[in-house]
Order: sequence, then structure tokens, then C-alpha cells
Amino acid sequence: MTIAIIGAGYAGLAAAVELVCNGQSVEVFEASRSLGGRARAVEMDRLTVDNGQHILLGAYSETLRLMSVVGADPQRLLKRLALRLEFPGEMRLVAPHLPAPLHTLAALLLATGLDWREKWAAVHLMRRLQRTQFRITPDVTVTTWLEQNKTPSRQRRLLWEPLCVAALNTPAENASAQVLANVLRDSLAASREASDLLLPQVNLSALFPEPAAAFITQRGSVIHRGRRVTDLQHTEQGWRINGQGPFKQVVLAVAACHLAALVPELQTEVDHFTWEPIVTSYLAYPASIRLPQPMLGVADGTAQWLFDRGQLCGQAGLIAAVISARGQHLDLSAAELEQRIHADIARNVTSVPHLPAPLHTQTITEKRATFACTPNLHRPATQTALPGLWLAGDYVGSALPSVASDYPATIEGAVRSGVNAAQSVLGSRSGH
Repeated sequence: MTIAIIGAGYAGLAAAVELVCNGQSVEVFEASRSLGGRARAVEMDRLTVDNGQHILLGAYSETLRLMSVVGADPQRLLKRLALRLEFPGEMRLVAPHLPAPLHTLAALLLATGLDWREKWAAVHLMRRLQRTQFRITPDVTVTTWLEQNKTPSRQRRLLWEPLCVAALNTPAENASAQVLANVLRDSLAASREASDLLLPQVNLSALFPEPAAAFITQRGSVIHRGRRVTDLQHTEQGWRINGQGPFKQVVLAVAACHLAALVPELQTEVDHFTWEPIVTSYLAYPASIRLPQPMLGVADGTAQWLFDRGQLCGQAGLIAAVISARGQHLDLSAAELEQRIHADIARNVTSVPHLPAPLHTQTITEKRATFACTPNLHRPATQTALPGLWLAGDYVGSALPSVASDYPATIEGAVRSGVNAAQSVLGSRSGH
């Protein structure tokens, strides 16, 4: 019997691909015409951009695996760069091409902008994590953890706090130190390739969702675009979706904030969650304008990270500025925010002494981009108490032991949850 999947974001499509690869038939219901959920393509002045600029890491093993499965070549679609955190005029950290763990050690010791006391403190902090097998007990906020380890303030501001906000989309004073440790374990403390930055060279729908959809339909399964699910009912025969069915198995791969509307019994699973935004501003300049690097950090600015989409996607002159998590920028009008970001860009485009105003701008605010990744956050399991109903999404815990667990709300976290949901469905069908 066909398995239904509600939601065609990265989690839902990962579940669908995994099921199809194991000989199952799936039917995917997606409210939007565009695939990818909260990591999807949008149109801006005849350009295709994304609803938020995202990066991947070399550690994203499940995302890279499924991209290859559906024919989305990671080497062609992703620009692989050695780990590079650069805040012009403040700090530059680059991982050299050395075997692990020498690449991390060398990156920290050779970083510019940190004195030797700060560099050794960073090395000792990583070694302390390794000795405890990256377990922080009890889980505390990242700020508390850094204070407990007497981390120098400048090192916090230029290294750990930007990494925390970029990875967890949660301010350090609220973020889970344990989840950050999970990310560090699988990136900086793993193989050299695991710490690489993978910058998309196509829009986020073309990166995996659209190739996944083609893979699924070519194998006889169905994807319904523009089909919003408003009614999900369990009957003796199975689940009915907008009156259609029955389906014995349903993977619910919608955002956590939409769970209760479809299945009121699941409200208690997520009613303790809070949410963090992501703001992405696109500023279009003449084609000759470019950043010194495809990705730059901004120290003491309004933007946090700048991305040169000319160097990444062939959209010459288009700069994307990202601001993760909540902050005072949310109180600004779009015009004032974009003016401040223009000033951030002007300071970094050193080849043009007086950067002209952008030709056009657009700001996209995802108010509930991710859940707030706080200490000891209870996350729902893949299997629900309702028969044949499974959860997939970046907020779901209890991932497969083979692919780690408790990732923050990232593309890899969503993909891993989808794979876990599919494997759970397969296990239930085989009686395991």
C-alpha cells in the first residue's frame, strides 16, 4: 500500500527517496508549488534566489549521500572550500590541507587576530571536549559553558559565538552547549573534509528537492504540488488525507508549528518550543562588484555573514546578507536595515572606494525559521502514539544511531530525520 508523506521539504523528500529506494510507493502532498520547505527558491526581479541563504558542511553525510542517489552531483552543485572564517580587519582562520586533527590544530594556532593566549585557550577547549567524548553534563547554555572554561572574551566574540549562531540559529546566551558540541564533534573534530564549507552554486530547490522529485516520479510514485493538507483523519482502514486514501502509513514532514492544526493530539509534543528568525537581504549592484571571498563574516556590523552570489551562482553583483536569530535588527524598517547592510558591504568591497547604492534590494524574513535550540530541549520522537503516523523534520529527535542524533535545525538535521522516518516505516512493515 502506498505510503503518504505530507510536506516536500528536505525532510519529507529525504523520507520519500529512502522509501522509493527500498521498493516502496509513495505519495507526497506539498502545499506550495516550490519544493524545499524553509530552504527553497523564490523569485526576485527576474532572478531566482532563496528564501534564506544556507551553507552545508562536509560533515553532512546523509545530505551528500542522497544528493548522489538522485543524480544531484555534489561536486557540481556545491563549491567546496576549506574551513575559512574571516572577519576582515578582525580575524582570519583557515584550515590547511593537512590530515585530521592537524588541520584543526593548525587552523587555530595560525589564526590571525587572536593572541597566543587566546589560540591556546581554543586548542585546550577542543581537547577538553575530546577527552569527555563531546558530552557536556549537565547541558548548559553556550555562554555558561564558555564562562566555565574561562574562555577569553575576544575569542568568544570572533570564534565561538559566531559559530554557535551560524550552526544553531540561537544566541549563545540561550543556546545548548551540548548541541554545539555535537556539531563540533562531527565537523572540526572529525576528518579534514568534514570541516569543509559547501556553498550552494544553485538555488536550494535545485540543490536536492527538484532532483529528488524527478527521481521519485520516474519510479512511479506521485508528488502533488499546490495540494495543501487541511484534513487528516484516522479511520479503521487507515489515514485519510483530504478525504483521499486510506494510507496505512503517513510521514508527517511539516514544520512543528503546523502539527497541532493537523493532529491536535500532537500539540503537547511541541507547545514548549520557541522560535528563532533568519533575515536574508539581497542587494543587487553592478556586475563588476564582488567581495574578496565568496563568504565573509561581519564583525560589529548589522549583517553577520555576506555571500557573493556572483562567485557562487553566477549572479554577478548580487550580495546576500544573513542575520541569524533574534536581535535589534528586527526593530528596523526594511529600508533602514538594507541601508546598514549596504554600509557593511561597502567596508568589505575594498576595490571600490565609494560603493554606489544598490540597484535594487529585497529582504526576506522567516519569522519561524528554526526552533530555538536551548539546553535540555525535549524533542518529539519519530514514532508517535498514533498507529502508522511518523514525524520527520529538523525538530525531531531520536535519530538513527548510525547517523548521530540531536542536530540543530539544519538541512542535514532535516535530511537525517527523513531517513530515520523512512527506516522506521520500513521496520514496522517488516515486523521489526
